[in-house]
Amino acid sequence: MPAPFPIDPHLTGIAIAYHNEGLIADSVLPRVSVGKESFKYQEYNLADNFTLPDTRVGRKSEPNQVEFGSTEKTASTEDYGLDDLIPYSDIANASENQDPEGQAVESLTNLIELSREVRTASVVFNASSYAASNINTLSGTSQFSDYANSDPIRIITEALDSMIMRANVMTLGREVYSKLSRHPLIVKAFHGNSGDSGIVTRQFLAELFELDEVLVGSSRLNISKPGQSPTLNRVWGKHISLTYRDSQANTRNGTTFGFTAQFQDRVAGSMPEPTKGLRGGTLVRSGESVKELVVAKDLGYFIQNAIA
Repeated sequence: MPAPFPIDPHLTGIAIAYHNEGLIADSVLPRVSVGKESFKYQEYNLADNFTLPDTRVGRKSEPNQVEFGSTEKTASTEDYGLDDLIPYSDIANASENQDPEGQAVESLTNLIELSREVRTASVVFNASSYAASNINTLSGTSQFSDYANSDPIRIITEALDSMIMRANVMTLGREVYSKLSRHPLIVKAFHGNSGDSGIVTRQFLAELFELDEVLVGSSRLNISKPGQSPTLNRVWGKHISLTYRDSQANTRNGTTFGFTAQFQDRVAGSMPEPTKGLRGGTLVRSGESVKELVVAKDLGYFIQNAIA
């Protein structure tokens, strides 16, 4: 696509290949390619798929017609990008094995990915993204941090059983996972002991609740203003999301809780900035065009305030 900012294939390759292993947004809301920045998608009302019409057909009549519940909606991807100015002196003094522009792209892409992680968490850990009947807000002794009184196995199992399509993915914040993996009832189910001590793995939690995957959000975000001492908060809060994920779904076919529309690939490039500094410099840019969407609220269940 023609653009005034020059796209560099080498730097773009770094931006596309770079991935922060601690982030889970791409697994929670998988990326789906769209042909244009503005695109159409289907938002589903899955109850229609489970409402049984009269299927009898008379000898000379026609079968009943049904219409499946989906609404065509329009959305647009949004551009997210950052720049980094590299003085020419930094480039001139770099050693042979250093790539100042490539390193800048990696750092910029890391922040772009963190921004996406924050947006995804704000969508997935938001009660408005779920059907009203699929929200359970815990408090007091029902919270999983109360080891003496809470019963996470019952609460999670009942949530899964109540869903119109059973979830296959659990997403939870690191603090919730730490509490849940040491809960006496969970440990007892794993070790077969009293549950007084021990810890379980994500794989066991997936097997216990018959899930394909358990995703744990561990990233942090500095919420302090520039110049102040950093205050690092968890990106993923004290909640649990149970969702049905179809990795093959796209804007036209397949039913899934949500996805991320992506227009083209990530881009990266550089251009001279001769007026910056004494000897000029190079402006490096990295970015992407995406939109995080929930398209089937019925395919998710939200356990809010899972721990105190």
